[in-house]
Amino acid sequence: MDFAFDARTEELRERLLAFMDTRVYPAEAVAREQREGLASPWDTPAVVEELKAEARRQGLWNLFLPDTEGGVGAGLGAGLTNLQYAPLAEITGRSPDLAPTALNCAAPDTGNMELLAQFGSEPQKKQWLEPLLAGEIRSAFAMTEPEVASSDATNVRTRIERDGDDYVVTGRKWYISGAMNPDCAVFIVMGKTDPDGADVRRRQSMILVPRDAPGVEVRRAMRVYGYEDHAHGGHAEVVFDGVRVPASNLVGEEGGGFAIAQARLGPGRIHHCMRLIGMAERAIELMCRRALSRTAFGRPLADQGVVGNWIADARVTVEQLRLLVLKTAWLMDTVGNRGAHTEIQAIKIATPRAVVGILDRAVQLHGAGGVSQDFPLAELWGAARTLQLADGPDEVHQRSLARRELSRYR
Repeated sequence: MDFAFDARTEELRERLLAFMDTRVYPAEAVAREQREGLASPWDTPAVVEELKAEARRQGLWNLFLPDTEGGVGAGLGAGLTNLQYAPLAEITGRSPDLAPTALNCAAPDTGNMELLAQFGSEPQKKQWLEPLLAGEIRSAFAMTEPEVASSDATNVRTRIERDGDDYVVTGRKWYISGAMNPDCAVFIVMGKTDPDGADVRRRQSMILVPRDAPGVEVRRAMRVYGYEDHAHGGHAEVVFDGVRVPASNLVGEEGGGFAIAQARLGPGRIHHCMRLIGMAERAIELMCRRALSRTAFGRPLADQGVVGNWIADARVTVEQLRLLVLKTAWLMDTVGNRGAHTEIQAIKIATPRAVVGILDRAVQLHGAGGVSQDFPLAELWGAARTLQLADGPDEVHQRSLARRELSRYR
């Protein structure tokens, strides 16, 4: 395994780092100020559209979509491998509220675009994938439900029932990322087409539901530790009340929803984990600056032994995590998602947990400022902690990983 950046990755890193310094970081305060003057907190600040236009002009656009041997994303994105994209995702994680969106590399759109590129029909790609790739619309992925333990996807109750040439979708979802964004035009909905099927993993299907379809109600915004999550276009409670869509809106085949969901989550976990490492890097930078600028009990905070330990431990942790995620990306490129199954679960367990700890120490070092809106740390902490639940809670991945390890000894 050689994780040295190749020439193309290094060139993109340099361009992206310059874009962050000259465009993204200065835009953070501007975006906060503009949001306060918007009619809705979910409207897009003008500076975000300016960033998107500039990123596209500089060729920093759709970097996430891998051009793999299987043809996923071929000719649609930048043609990078997972290993090439991983360090770029890390850089965007330093400003998760702006940078991924500016590059058209923000969740949940990234996973939805990968899903459509791999499993969508040609008409579906024309209607939904092309405008998503162009940044003209946003999307949402609707799986989690409030009435059941959605960590077990077989529990999903939403019904997708065939009726002639249509399907009828009925159910209630919540924490549907991206749904509050007024540019969200389509939901990819996970529901049951065969609730009594013998194979519990063949009962679910996925279907495309336009947001403006009769019967779709975006009921309310859901907060994350008290914060509105602008980075993902908000999280919503959504009701599908007998929503009728053409049968051609089904993604893949009936009963294929579970397998499609698993395929969707592999690359997404690389993206999330590398962005988390970027968050941790920014936390370390803020810790160092704070420790050198503040004095307590007659000495700079940097000279307090415990502070030095926090910073040293954070650096060791980040280096370990980065190597594990890069190994996972390399495996996905060389042996596929199935061959990287153990490592994909490992990074999902290890990275959010460790980054939450780093951010927690950074908050502690900043005192009252750490929990305020004047620093990004509290919001970053909330985002990192939430990722211990999103895409499957830690315990689900631990359970699966333990089974795999134990199977070698049974």
